[in-house]
Amino acid sequence: MSDCFEQIQQLKQQIQSSVIGQSHVVDALLLSLLTNGNVLLEGLPGTAKTRSIKTLAMALNVSLGRVQFTPDLLPSDVTGTEIYQEVSGKPTLTFQPGPIFNNLLLADEINRSPAKVQAALLEAMEERQVTVAGKTHQLPELFMVLATQNPIEQEGTYPLPEAQMDRFMMKILLDYPDDEAELSIIELVRAEELSSDNTLSCIDADNIFKAREQIKKITMTPAITAYIVAIVMATRKPARYPDSSLSEWLTVGSSPRASIALDKCARAAAWLAGKTFVDPDDVRSIVHSVLRHRLVLSYDAIADGITPDMVIDELLRQVVAA
Repeated sequence: MSDCFEQIQQLKQQIQSSVIGQSHVVDALLLSLLTNGNVLLEGLPGTAKTRSIKTLAMALNVSLGRVQFTPDLLPSDVTGTEIYQEVSGKPTLTFQPGPIFNNLLLADEINRSPAKVQAALLEAMEERQVTVAGKTHQLPELFMVLATQNPIEQEGTYPLPEAQMDRFMMKILLDYPDDEAELSIIELVRAEELSSDNTLSCIDADNIFKAREQIKKITMTPAITAYIVAIVMATRKPARYPDSSLSEWLTVGSSPRASIALDKCARAAAWLAGKTFVDPDDVRSIVHSVLRHRLVLSYDAIADGITPDMVIDELLRQVVAA
């Protein structure tokens, strides 16, 4: 294996040593970073959402911007704004960058701000640039939005629009840890309180770009590509599977961004596993994270307690890899 692969594996181990009981979160963060995507973390309070993101920034030694989304937040609080200054006695408008001009942006409780503020992220998430007062400003080459939201608090929240949800490469669900992990968390915090040095050894961020180039070379056969397309098309044309409840459950299926995301994430998952090719298990390992926020369920499905993950389980039962 290349030095780049070893560095990424070391990065994974460092984050896992600091974030106990959430290995799937660490995998998702790395997959999104390696595919130049964005991540939405949804979980109960205290499930290490913020800690995971901070640990990633520390291990990579990159800049981290944080925005606490609130109902009174303005778009300029995120993107930045032009300010009036006098230079040599002449009035000048100077652009003052906002917190989005960092390598990683933590959008904390993103669903607590209205759509106008959420929309300020759309251009950055898709095109890695920000337009303010008609001028376009490029974001850092290494850039990722990591947003969090609480699934149980509905008062004072604004559901993310579908256009923005579609721009997240993955949506990750976090739950409380089990008994063993809870004990390890207590021990970890005790050790951190006793230690004067809680810093992590840094991994060169250039390894992320090297890894991305290697991932592009991962082999995917036409049969696997067809499998990805069949899964996505099943969300749009569930009537193709009359023996299932998909037609009753789905109102709107996934966009072409879902196919692209499945392709990229499956390649990255195979690379992280040390393989040179993608197999159906690589696709199945990431399909829930990639599709769960890209499905619109019917009212009947929601009333019956059907979740997006249950719909995806049924998709995988119906769509068989060649």
